[in-house]
Amino acid sequence: MPLKMCQLPPSAPNLGSGQLLPGITTFSCNTSTSGQSAFLLTGFPGLEASHHWVSIPINLLCVVSILGNNIILFLICTDPALREPMYIFLSMLAASDLGLCASTFPTMVHLFWLGARELHFDLCTAQMFFIHAFTYVESGVLLAMAFDRFIAIRDSLHYARILTRSATAKVGTAILVRAVLLNLLGPILLQQLLFPKISTLSHCYCLHCDLVGLACSDTQINSLVGLVSIHFSLYLDSFLIMLSYALILRTVRDIASPGEWLKALNTCVSHLCIVLIFYLPKLGLSVLHRVGKHSYPALAVLMANLHFLVPPFMSPIVYCIKSRQIRQSLLKRFQQKRIDAF
Repeated sequence: MPLKMCQLPPSAPNLGSGQLLPGITTFSCNTSTSGQSAFLLTGFPGLEASHHWVSIPINLLCVVSILGNNIILFLICTDPALREPMYIFLSMLAASDLGLCASTFPTMVHLFWLGARELHFDLCTAQMFFIHAFTYVESGVLLAMAFDRFIAIRDSLHYARILTRSATAKVGTAILVRAVLLNLLGPILLQQLLFPKISTLSHCYCLHCDLVGLACSDTQINSLVGLVSIHFSLYLDSFLIMLSYALILRTVRDIASPGEWLKALNTCVSHLCIVLIFYLPKLGLSVLHRVGKHSYPALAVLMANLHFLVPPFMSPIVYCIKSRQIRQSLLKRFQQKRIDAF
């Protein structure tokens, strides 16, 4: 099996030849192991002394995301008026956002506040699995919500008959099973690769492409599995979402009344905002990695963090602002609290 020399990414701190941190020596692929490696998380290059201050807005995003998505889940679970398929899908979206926060937040806290950079191989691959799985779940739920909006506009009379609770549950189960199956091979195949004793990651969490890039052995199968996984999730979902909106626009175009036309499109505004918030940061990060990652390492790390943190943060805000039913349910809860207090 061919071996390759592993080099540190440009974002790694330069602490002298042969060392990453005082007392920690780098290892070449000649001393590589399988499943026993450790990985060093990367914060903001050049701002290590100010990590506490830089991390404050990131931590606030995480806290608000967790609070907002828990509120959305609580409202949908306790309010009978929010038992429609659209809000059931929204609860799935909130649950996946919470899972994504739970997958990324602990290592960020350990890195930025405690200065703990080292992560064992097993913990790293587990985090990688959950980050990708929840990302794919969120993408699948956004696709289901696009289909829901298409049915509601195209065939509103039969909407309740088509999207029953049973059908909604089956769609949710299929989304979850797909996310698990697409990510199941990744950690298993990584166990077969050789890694240096200590490697430096590009971010403050573990991603499949990052780990594969640090391996010392042949990674063709791993790269192929990762490519198939992302094509059958994010790329396929984004294409089908665009197709759904093309069909929605085609349906709305045939509506004669401008008032009905605007009313139909208004039901899609919240979902369209979340779709853009979910996919645009990923597109921007992809462009930055190809154009200026090495020139602006701190910006690349910031965008990599935000593209996981912004969607869970914005989703509850958008739906609380744009959804009249969510606002009414929230106001009803506050009014009930005030009555109970008096």
